[in-house]
Amino acid sequence: MRSAVLTASVLLCALGGSRAFATSLADEAAPTGYGYRDASGTIETRIHGDLRVSIRTSALKPERGYTPIDVVLQNTGLVPLQVRLTFQGHSNSGPRTSERSVEVPPQRRLVTWLPVPATVQAGSIQVESPGLSPLTLPAHTPVYVERSTGGTVLVLGTLKDFDDTSGVPRVEATGSPLFSVRTVDPRDAPRELSSYVGYSVVMVPGDLASVPADVWAVLESYVLSGGRLVLPQVSSSLTEHLPLFTAEGSRDAVPYGFGRVRLCGAVLECGQALNAMLGEFIPGPVNPAGAAPRWERSNLLAGGITPLLDHANTPVGRFLLLIFAFVLAVGPGGLLLARRRGPVAVLVAVPLVSVLTCVALVTWSVLVDGFAVHSARYSLTWLDAERSRAVTLGVSAWYANVSSGPVRFPATSALLAPDNADEMLADLDWTNGLTVTNGFLPPRTYREWGEVAVLPSRARLVVRRDGGTVRVQNALGARLVQGYVRVGSQSYALPALEDGAEGTLGEPLPAGATPVNQLVSSVGEPSLAEGRLSGGEVNFRAPLPEGGFIARLEGLGPAPSSAVDVELEAGIHLVRGQSEGGRP
Repeated sequence: MRSAVLTASVLLCALGGSRAFATSLADEAAPTGYGYRDASGTIETRIHGDLRVSIRTSALKPERGYTPIDVVLQNTGLVPLQVRLTFQGHSNSGPRTSERSVEVPPQRRLVTWLPVPATVQAGSIQVESPGLSPLTLPAHTPVYVERSTGGTVLVLGTLKDFDDTSGVPRVEATGSPLFSVRTVDPRDAPRELSSYVGYSVVMVPGDLASVPADVWAVLESYVLSGGRLVLPQVSSSLTEHLPLFTAEGSRDAVPYGFGRVRLCGAVLECGQALNAMLGEFIPGPVNPAGAAPRWERSNLLAGGITPLLDHANTPVGRFLLLIFAFVLAVGPGGLLLARRRGPVAVLVAVPLVSVLTCVALVTWSVLVDGFAVHSARYSLTWLDAERSRAVTLGVSAWYANVSSGPVRFPATSALLAPDNADEMLADLDWTNGLTVTNGFLPPRTYREWGEVAVLPSRARLVVRRDGGTVRVQNALGARLVQGYVRVGSQSYALPALEDGAEGTLGEPLPAGATPVNQLVSSVGEPSLAEGRLSGGEVNFRAPLPEGGFIARLEGLGPAPSSAVDVELEAGIHLVRGQSEGGRP
């Protein structure tokens, strides 16, 4: 009996000591760089006649690209309503808008998304509908975006699914979390690439079958164009959703187009997978250069980066020569004229010389720059000929004396502004894909835009054996300048070919040659477009597989903005894929 009492006393003391020790740890400050923060934001709901509007008034801002703002519209009436959503942000060039028009069927609930450039910190959303009285229209609803001190993770699922799968604890913002998380219901997730391209990682923590097929199509486009996707290990094959995935069961990040996919099994593995991907420093796949800030006005672009377009450089030498001629005409020339003809002649000659100088400047601008749009274009393209599509990362430089008109982009593409831009650069209409209505190219302003796109394409390189020789046909849609193809476990140099032309392969390259690195390095140092596309080269530089090819093309390139009529100053495009008939 006495031993039992003694044992109980020891246990009570041990429990009490453990509880006190745990309490003291809880009272201490949480360690920095630990856990994640829930940044899913808040929703504000208003009712205006038959229309119920729920707007997310705060949301997690990605590193680049666009912040998707979800708006839930519910029509309780018996007639369809046309609704127009307008986000208005302010910039140095005046107010800019991002808008979308949708139709809400009667007695239906509709979730729509309004992507807002990630450079914007705050603004307001206005909802308009012709079916409602102007007195009942909602006022401007303020919207704020939250910046993350760490990485940004977009989760297609619930927080409970994320907690159960990742094993990463949730902390408050004051605890210096490692990264921030925004959750989205997979059924209501955006169907446009622009809403995903800026996030560090996208994760699907729950059942993959809960994600609709059209959302999976966008997720695959996100990974193909340089994104990073984390999925829990599943027993069924992933090829239904990710047809290019060939390393099922691997715990490492597997290359997938320009991006990577990582599978995880146990809870700790998923947390480690997230930390590993967020801990890697990988620049965005496309990094156009922006205008220099006010404290760098001596530079045309931020950081002193060289413009890609020669038309953006002011002809200082020619202007100095013209100014020197003007000074000679007005100074010594005016003095000589005054001695010979008198001061009245000087009063007539000096304004005349000024007018002639202005006419010379205007004539120079018209003859050299004209009224055309000047552009330089660079791109990397991953060609998936088996599925008739092309994945393109591109950067383009633009300059014109007059502003360009509207430019349209499909929903499977994204137009990216420079990361260092501190304002909303253009007016955007997302009604049918993206239409840049104003601000794409202001007059007499150098501007760079980045693009990522997954578009249908019938481009291909055809390889066929003709007796003892191997012939190739250029069906890539542009002139082939240089390239390499691997046939029969040997690499061959491709001949220069016009679009649609055929040629014969020469002798194979020596063993140990690295044709991919040779071609990528030959078009510019340190990389294509002076580093603007360096983020896309990680997977692009992999050795060629059997039947694989890499080619350098000229022309406008496959990016969506190639539809704009321009005077092309430079066009360098690298295309990689599997040749048709190149495999044994």
